[in-house]
Amino acid sequence: MEELEKLKLELKSLNSEYARIKEVPAEKRGEFGRELNAKKNEILAKIKAKEEELLDTEVLPLDITAPCAPNEEIPKVYSVFEGSKHPLMTELDRVVEIYQLMGFDVMESRQLDDEFHMFDSLNFAKEHPARDGYDTFRTEEGLIPPAHTSTMQHRVLKAYKDKLENDGEIAVVVPGRVYRNEDVDATHEHTFYQCEGVYVSKTCTMGDMLGILREFFEKYYEQKLNIRTQPGYFPFTEPSLEFMIEKPKSLGGKKGDFLEMLGCGMIHPNVLKMAGIDPTKYHGFAWGGGIDRLVMLRYGLKDVRHFESGNLNFLKEF
Repeated sequence: MEELEKLKLELKSLNSEYARIKEVPAEKRGEFGRELNAKKNEILAKIKAKEEELLDTEVLPLDITAPCAPNEEIPKVYSVFEGSKHPLMTELDRVVEIYQLMGFDVMESRQLDDEFHMFDSLNFAKEHPARDGYDTFRTEEGLIPPAHTSTMQHRVLKAYKDKLENDGEIAVVVPGRVYRNEDVDATHEHTFYQCEGVYVSKTCTMGDMLGILREFFEKYYEQKLNIRTQPGYFPFTEPSLEFMIEKPKSLGGKKGDFLEMLGCGMIHPNVLKMAGIDPTKYHGFAWGGGIDRLVMLRYGLKDVRHFESGNLNFLKEF
């Protein structure tokens, strides 16, 4: 077992090396990648061989969660239920895949963050009432479980600043879990998932943003959709919009029946400045919306609380 664990740690360490590809000179990246892949395949082969070797041993591991001993018949009272992937994780993978096919990189959000990334880096003025709209939980150390995935905007802009200067654009989506101080009911939860999008270049426009969002929703719901926007307010975008889609007939919608799906807008110059990006040279747009709402609409679900309930009857449907 120790040897297997060492191999897995070696594989994990090797995986982190892939992040260094962007630091390697362009003419050497191919060779660097091939060497990494060869090492990875070698380690995977060793892991597979070691796991097969362990399966051949006569030692039976003790499963304290099992309803009976290894040599006893499972009582009829226990129904055999094969585990499955949580529907939110399945749909989150689908969301990310659509954006990746559109050329976006992916950066995962955080479970804990700080005041700077939650507010200051996003152009929230001190004591501004807009902060009250993101009332969330706090730890004793003053850390904040993020109330929105926009807490990652500053990190995205800083991390991809070199790529912007070299390739002329930043295109990143950030999926993550967020937390709110909410009165929980059928349409509100204190814990849910969002996906943030950030795009920066010299030439991008609001029309590009609307085109990307429309393309995403049409791919996700697999049909043509009408869209519209209405003015909104977010300190980190200017102008700010609320993006809406016409509820598809196949999902019970009627003509003119629009649903707000996310907030979006052109990134505020102050946010770009904070990340060290010149707003007179570059500009961009950003958006953020809930994953739970997407899934509820896709499957016709009426109660958002099912996702966090651990209800096996609900999960078995997926």
